[in-house]
Amino acid sequence: MTVPRFGLNRFDARSVDAFAADVRRAEALGWDAALQPDSQLRRRDTYVLLAAAARATERITLGTLLANPMNRHPTVTASSIATIDELAPGRVLLGWGVGDTAVRLAGMRPARVKELEESTRLMRALLDGHEVEVGAARPAHLPHHRAVPIWIAAGGPRTLRMAGGVADGVFIRVGTHPANITRSIDAIRAGAAEAGRDPSTVRVGAVFHTVLVDDPGRALSMGKSMAAGYYEYSPMLFDAPGLTWSGPDPERLKRDHAVWPDFHHATDLVASGRVVDFLPAAAADAFCLRGGPAEIIAQLLGVIRSAPVAFDHVVLHPVPNPIFPDDPERGYTARVAREILPAVRSALGTPLTTDRRDVTR
Repeated sequence: MTVPRFGLNRFDARSVDAFAADVRRAEALGWDAALQPDSQLRRRDTYVLLAAAARATERITLGTLLANPMNRHPTVTASSIATIDELAPGRVLLGWGVGDTAVRLAGMRPARVKELEESTRLMRALLDGHEVEVGAARPAHLPHHRAVPIWIAAGGPRTLRMAGGVADGVFIRVGTHPANITRSIDAIRAGAAEAGRDPSTVRVGAVFHTVLVDDPGRALSMGKSMAAGYYEYSPMLFDAPGLTWSGPDPERLKRDHAVWPDFHHATDLVASGRVVDFLPAAAADAFCLRGGPAEIIAQLLGVIRSAPVAFDHVVLHPVPNPIFPDDPERGYTARVAREILPAVRSALGTPLTTDRRDVTR
């Protein structure tokens, strides 16, 4: 079976140098991809961080997860990601989406599906070296264009179908339940077919919230907070797994119990999980991996093996958010690399040992 490339999207961003060193450490530990959110009010500039990491590493894939068309103009993003690819040729990707915390904290709205599609087409043309009409005196052109792949992260059916029609790859963010994963992949394939593309040419990755917490009770509470976070933004994701939301409206719960800014990013995920304790354990299991290493290995293998497509990338989003500096032995980055990834790779096939400079293409 194909072994996915395993990515991490949380690094030590207390300084540019700390970020570069942390990505270099992840590369040495065996992680395959280092992906950074573009969230200007929470972290340092994404592209400065990625440039520093490019200079400090040799193999690991670098990219955004996520950038969006609202807090930067797409021509700016295309220029920035092409510049990063100059520093790390062939091992860069652009993770692209409607915008979440980055836009909400700035008082902006997420992009509409049509806006996401149009911005993707614009960047694809610029990155491929084409001139693009943008309403200026002359068509836009990117002198330092690089064929960086664009991966759209999506969860809703309309965005998934659109992504299948225009993106090089699609990161699905719908949790871990087979029904939601299958529906997502069906939507991607349908979108590709509608656009006249071969669906098999659209690569697929997945983002799984991963609650690496050995205490079962704490892991369950955090898992319920993850489920609430998915429902908060995409309530339709409860339908396919046969789940119901039996509590008050999520916005009311957040207001009454001071959950901020949302259930996914609350400071105390155990406390926010208790707010939605009416959710069954099955809800937590449908939207995250949870428990100690043995439990997460079994759950992750089950999700990967049951998917109707081979994932190119699997991003194991750490829950709770790591505190930096990360413990070099007991922190999430080291524990997953040491206690989870080798077992998963071994169970799926031969561990990756070849040069992966072209893994994003």
